[in-house]
Amino acid sequence: MRSFIVMAMFAASLSNAAWNGYTEDRDLELDTRGIKVFEVDTGAGSLAIEGVAGIHNIHVKATINVPDESADKAREIIASDLKLSLEKIRDHARLKAEFDHGFWGFGDAPSVDLVIRVPHNMVLDIDDGSGSLSVINVAADVAIDDGSGSIRIEQVNGVVIDDGSGSINIVGVVGDVSIEDGSGSITVERVGGSVIIDDGSGGITVNDVEKDLIIVDDGSGSLKTADIRGRIEQDT
Repeated sequence: MRSFIVMAMFAASLSNAAWNGYTEDRDLELDTRGIKVFEVDTGAGSLAIEGVAGIHNIHVKATINVPDESADKAREIIASDLKLSLEKIRDHARLKAEFDHGFWGFGDAPSVDLVIRVPHNMVLDIDDGSGSLSVINVAADVAIDDGSGSIRIEQVNGVVIDDGSGSINIVGVVGDVSIEDGSGSITVERVGGSVIIDDGSGGITVNDVEKDLIIVDDGSGSLKTADIRGRIEQDT
């Protein structure tokens, strides 16, 4: 029993050590009538977008994280440095969620984690800084310009990705897939159109593609393919 209590206290200590800072949640919402494209501009933090049938608004849950600061100091940083807004500009919706660039010492920088629900047929144009990114169940085209962090795409109409680093996993695309990637593994499965990949480094796995697979450059790393029903073209 004594051993169990010591282990439990040690686990609690590690849990507390894992996060030392201030967290604040905010909700933003925007009616999507007259909106054709949703532009997402984010800095550091995770980003998860889900398309939902039958809704007519964009709902954003933002979790603001300021590490290694007291609540009062964190609120000052948020008030002076955080840019968080969701607005309509003509026929576009625009979300901005980032902290102004600054020197944050040797600790972690502030971040904003986002969980977003959109109408399932909303076109997405995403400019993401760092952190994991996922887009699920969007019956429209998705464009992503990403700095670093893993990317997961499931059940979208078509996708274009320009990625710096981090793994990319894509499953279930009605149309075409285009990827320009710096480093990190790439997995693409169940595509109704063609797949074009320009890759710096990292293994590539492509399965179940209705049309063509074109590898512009596979850099370094293995290439595995299966069930490609169009032509396979690889630049050597």
